[in-house]
Amino acid sequence: MTTNEPLWHGQAHMPTVARSRRVIARGDGVHVWDEDGHRVLDLPASLWYCAVGHGRGEIADAASAQLRTLAAYSNFQSYATRPALELAGVLADAAPMEQAKVFLTSGGSDAVDLSVKLARRYWSAVERPRKRTIVTRERSYHGLHGFGTSISGLDVYREGIDRLLPDAVRVPYDDWRAFERLLADGGSEHVAAFVCEPVIGSGGVLHAPDDYFANVRRLCDEHDVLFVADEVIAGFGRLGTLFASERFGLRPDILLFAKGVSSGYLPLGGVLVAGRVAAPFWDEDSTLVLRHGLTYQAHATACAAGLANLAIIEREGLVARARELETTLASVLRPLERHPLVEQVRVGEGLLAGVVVRDAATAGRVSDDAWERGLLARQIGDGDVLQVSPPLTISPEQLAEAAELLAASLDDVLATVPGAAA
Repeated sequence: MTTNEPLWHGQAHMPTVARSRRVIARGDGVHVWDEDGHRVLDLPASLWYCAVGHGRGEIADAASAQLRTLAAYSNFQSYATRPALELAGVLADAAPMEQAKVFLTSGGSDAVDLSVKLARRYWSAVERPRKRTIVTRERSYHGLHGFGTSISGLDVYREGIDRLLPDAVRVPYDDWRAFERLLADGGSEHVAAFVCEPVIGSGGVLHAPDDYFANVRRLCDEHDVLFVADEVIAGFGRLGTLFASERFGLRPDILLFAKGVSSGYLPLGGVLVAGRVAAPFWDEDSTLVLRHGLTYQAHATACAAGLANLAIIEREGLVARARELETTLASVLRPLERHPLVEQVRVGEGLLAGVVVRDAATAGRVSDDAWERGLLARQIGDGDVLQVSPPLTISPEQLAEAAELLAASLDDVLATVPGAAA
């Protein structure tokens, strides 16, 4: 491999990439292979998204058929395609909100930016234009488009950039009373939306206290604040319900989705909007137009892939499977907490967990060792957390295998740390 490859990787230190690039060549089920034929178990399901596993011919066939019929067409003004209309109908029927409307995007970051614009535009439409502030939680991640970068709860994403949206405020991820204090101190006149992940993903797999969401939802209702659930990572079965909001008894005003809606077979995301929030733009006597659009929104082939993916999730009972396997996941990962290099194992709902290692450098060495053993383990958080979010098709035996491989890699690294075993 040469060092002058022109491809710029996301979230990567390119001099390091040039020395250690791994080229993934194919996938099947819960495994992927590199160009040298080395097979690894895909513990993060790529970037959280491969819910149905790799190599699904049914999705490829659906996309191929649509490509041969009509690859794509604009969704601007009065134009639509049948796959987009069908997918919107399926999502609206399943949405955890009343009279849902669906805006389809190319991915999660698109959805985040739309939600911020929509929240502010909604309050302007109902003649409360002072409500412009967006509140998020520390450690949260909301994509890396302009608004997403600005409202992220992780400062590292604003290095050298600063805030692109000045009206953004963060509160602790686990203290609903901090949000209450913000609103009580005059914030309710200015706060447009509270944006949160049901479980913080990229920030390190962090769970809120049991009473957190019920109180935040109550505060949003009392102070006229839109509740925006960012389910880009947690949606479509990851937490053991189709939408993560259902797991926590939430009825969001706006819900963001991507990743699992197509399992990554084609780029797809979107925003579900409760009827009351959509009303100023959808009512028969409305004169308003939401001035937002994306070239590839509601892409016909991506929507066809999404429909095929959702059909697999339903037919194979993968949502229920994720819920059933959450106890298995906890049982195979919890013993790792006894390892000298492991600080904590974070498990909770569904097939989502994080193994917190002593520090980022150690986690990197564990990840490298695991790769050689046949396990792909990705670092998240501050680099010290190993992401566990496998395809929902994984078996109990494969979960146990993944934990055994992690344990072996931890042992390998521990053996090179002077005095660590003691």
